[in-house]
Amino acid sequence: MDEQKRLLLAVVLSVVVLIGYQMFFVTPPDPNSLPKDVQTQNADQPKVQENTPNVSDYRAGTGELSDPVYRPEKKYRTIFVSTPLYNIAISEHGAAVKSFELKNYKETNKKDSLLKQLVPEQLLSGTLLLDLEGQSLPGLKNAVYTAKTDATDNSVVQGKKTIDFAFRTDRGMVVKKIFTFNADSYMIDCDIVFQNGSDMPLNDSLVINTPGIFNEEVKKRSRFAFEGPVVFVDNEYTDIDVDDIKEKNTYSGKIDWSGYMERYFMTVIMPKKIDNSPMNDTKFLLSYANERVAANFIQKMDRLDPGKQANYSFSLYMGPKSQQVLSQYDTSLKNAINFGFFNVIAKPLLITMNMIHKVIPNYGVAIILLTVLIKLIFWPLGTKSYKSMNEMKKVQPLMMEIREKYKNDKQRMNQEVMGLYKTYKVNPASGCLPLLVQMPIFFALYRMLYQAIELRHAPFIGWISDLSAPDRLFDFNFAIPMMQEPYGIPMLTLLMGASFLLQQKMTPTAGDPMQAKMMMLMPIFMTVLFINFPAGLVLYMFVNNIISMGQQYYIQKKFL
Repeated sequence: MDEQKRLLLAVVLSVVVLIGYQMFFVTPPDPNSLPKDVQTQNADQPKVQENTPNVSDYRAGTGELSDPVYRPEKKYRTIFVSTPLYNIAISEHGAAVKSFELKNYKETNKKDSLLKQLVPEQLLSGTLLLDLEGQSLPGLKNAVYTAKTDATDNSVVQGKKTIDFAFRTDRGMVVKKIFTFNADSYMIDCDIVFQNGSDMPLNDSLVINTPGIFNEEVKKRSRFAFEGPVVFVDNEYTDIDVDDIKEKNTYSGKIDWSGYMERYFMTVIMPKKIDNSPMNDTKFLLSYANERVAANFIQKMDRLDPGKQANYSFSLYMGPKSQQVLSQYDTSLKNAINFGFFNVIAKPLLITMNMIHKVIPNYGVAIILLTVLIKLIFWPLGTKSYKSMNEMKKVQPLMMEIREKYKNDKQRMNQEVMGLYKTYKVNPASGCLPLLVQMPIFFALYRMLYQAIELRHAPFIGWISDLSAPDRLFDFNFAIPMMQEPYGIPMLTLLMGASFLLQQKMTPTAGDPMQAKMMMLMPIFMTVLFINFPAGLVLYMFVNNIISMGQQYYIQKKFL
């Protein structure tokens, strides 16, 4: 197979892959999730029948799936805490987190946008729900605690602040959830204390629920950038496809953390080790129905005899999936930054981009310099490719003569062509090699640029106000075929398409006129495919094309 056919095949295969990504992985931007005010409510508390503790029969997630809000007769308050990083609202009903707003992140990049809310309004019961696996304390899940503070509004400007929530059963058992807020951290300490004032021992397992919403909109988004339940068990990161929960809903072992993850943010619970002892008797139990995922961390409790007290310590992380933020903590939480199959390539690219950004605080410029760095690494390979193209161009007339002479004898024609390659020491595959080698880099960059929170709402220049979203010049109020909202002129994408066209004109043309026409159509196909790609990725391709044209021009002039 000659050079042009190999090049055509490589480009066609690339387009097929890109089309597949476009159809199955490129999805609309995150929809707005407006926070809901948390108010004091009243209702009847349901009767819960006491069961015998049984680890394998736990169904704590079932009630949370439809997310009914039980409103007990006793009135309860909502305690608000504000730090420089977030606003949190904790209801005395279940001592659950009902609202969590991030002060450094907004729902959209508009000036009047609301703060990013990590507790979807569909989760009426909130998150960080506490229960016992065997239901040894009936009604614990919907209990009304009493916050040990008179103030409903609290501020933590510096240092720490602790707020206790306590609940006492009719039998004399006291349950406490003690929250400690740090002014300079997204990490919240949570101590769960059991004081057995009853005449019966407590022998059960602790359950902490961090539910999530998984509707059709989220399902579309998660085709490329994962959204759903996650667990770090036995030193291995595992994200669980919601559709696979029916086949496997339990993950056992040494769990470092577990919870629920969005594209850019996550809510996870981390058990604290006691005296560096491993947390082996733990598991992660999942269930899914009615667009809600119940993600339950379960830990076996030691037997608690009457008159005794037990303390179980956890850390709650509700915040961004940021490499820079998570690296500050001496935990395995930084493994939450995971790009799947391309992680080994994408993560170093992310770290490099962030290092460049520290010097030049513009992520658009960081992407440009990262592109230059990648091109320098592959410069020798590119030079070899362009030299091969020039050599192929020289033997092109001879190849045309062979095709014409042996057009009725394909086997003889192929033998003569291979002999021509050998005589002139031409390797037709070397022209395609750089394209094939750079494909993993391209897809790794795609995943990194699509998932990196650093690029979320990050401006570049002019009309490019969000490098994680498609570029649009102007804002049209009408739909454009094959374009996702918002509608406008994809100026950067058009510039990238023009660079593809110029680069194509510099490439030696195929001997077959039909092949030449098909190759000239490729820039149009690529432009259409990139219309809905993140502006950061389009910027990378545009700069990559410009550098490649410069290198190709240099090689052609040098070896002509």
